[in-house]
Amino acid sequence: MHLFHDTVIVGAGLSGLSLAAFLLMERPDASPLLLEAASRPGGAIRSHAEAGYQAEWGAHGFLDNCPASRRLISWAGLEQEIQQAPLGRFGRYVCLGGRLRRIPQTPGTFLASDILSPLAKLRLLAEPWRRPLIGETSVAAWAAHRLGPAILPLVDAACTGTYAGDMHKLSIEGVMPGVRRMELEHGSIFRGLLARRRAARAAGAQTAGKRGLPIMTSFRGGMERLPLALAERLAEQLKIRYNFRLEGLERLEDGWILRSGAEEPIRARRLVLALPVAAALALLAGVPGLPPAPLAPTDARLVTVALGFGPGATLPFGFGYLAPESEARFSLGALFSSHMFPDRAPAGHILLEALVGGRRHPERMELDDDAIVREICRDIGALIPLPTTPHFARVLRGNGGIPQLELGYPRLLDWREQLGTRWPELHLCGFGWEGIGINDMAKQAEHLARGLAAEVHPAAPAAAPKGVYF
Repeated sequence: MHLFHDTVIVGAGLSGLSLAAFLLMERPDASPLLLEAASRPGGAIRSHAEAGYQAEWGAHGFLDNCPASRRLISWAGLEQEIQQAPLGRFGRYVCLGGRLRRIPQTPGTFLASDILSPLAKLRLLAEPWRRPLIGETSVAAWAAHRLGPAILPLVDAACTGTYAGDMHKLSIEGVMPGVRRMELEHGSIFRGLLARRRAARAAGAQTAGKRGLPIMTSFRGGMERLPLALAERLAEQLKIRYNFRLEGLERLEDGWILRSGAEEPIRARRLVLALPVAAALALLAGVPGLPPAPLAPTDARLVTVALGFGPGATLPFGFGYLAPESEARFSLGALFSSHMFPDRAPAGHILLEALVGGRRHPERMELDDDAIVREICRDIGALIPLPTTPHFARVLRGNGGIPQLELGYPRLLDWREQLGTRWPELHLCGFGWEGIGINDMAKQAEHLARGLAAEVHPAAPAAAPKGVYF
């Protein structure tokens, strides 16, 4: 005997919760079953509160320029809990030459600054005359070809801040598919941007949305408020089963069987694996008749080190800094959390959150907590005048990692599309499938929910060009 559910969503991280929420918005009578291996919702999104400090295990925020994310916030009833940090107000820094340099945030101020040499600026302005590279290429090779090799430390910092990745291995088609497509269509990034602006004016659009830079967003109580609020509202309308460890899948002519140890199997007409890429592929690997995935993606694991300092300690005004690999720092960078959002530290104190590990330095995560704190304090102390000993220190070691969209990643997306054509009742979404950001997962969930509501298997939408914000 099998328990039957029309639609089963495996994973109650942000992707699974968002998908269920959007499905209910599209079809209020829908009743999908959510299965979650952990005892709590949210996946990698988790906040840590201790001794008056509040840090994050995973994402620290998201930009407010995504309508899908705004719909989720409204549906979850979180409008009054929003905390905002405008990008235009807070500076961002990069470590260059052993010191922190503020990154100019507009084309004019960037060209007027001395962050690049005059020759490097001329090379940057030659971008419209550079023919696109043919075939898949790494972020580093693409950036050097289009913008010149002098830009690579800044590109490296951006890859570090977003993916904790290696720009020589990350695929430009995976990391910025919209920009790559625009380049191929118009022959140049600059020409593509001009074409988009002309098209927006012709359509009567108001500069494609709000003017100025977007706003970094979080919540009182931290980022985990988003998945917790979504799960709370979803629980009013559907079932979420926690501590359900899916161990096997069986394909039927009219659906799927899901097995978990001694528990009664579950039968589903439609199955959604709302999981990180590696977790989804591990489950599908044991399904007979399934074509093998073309590659096994790598994750980059991180340790977050929360450091609190007492009265008298100061930080540069801004979001934080990133360090390219060429600087040979111990930390990948740090967020100045008490500047970004209120109530992240006790009154008169400051909080910064440093990042350690990543794709290039997994060995640093093997150090014990005391050693990591010592190395972080030594490293950051050489850049920022802080007390030798922090008032508060906590090392947060997450269980998962950040999917690396490396060379070969587009073939994995093609494989997923072919799988959907062959088995239209199987859907794959989640962390790493079409990006790794909060907004990426919200947009993906909204798109899939509309397909489920219409009883179709939606093809992945064409990615729009995204801005780069350090």
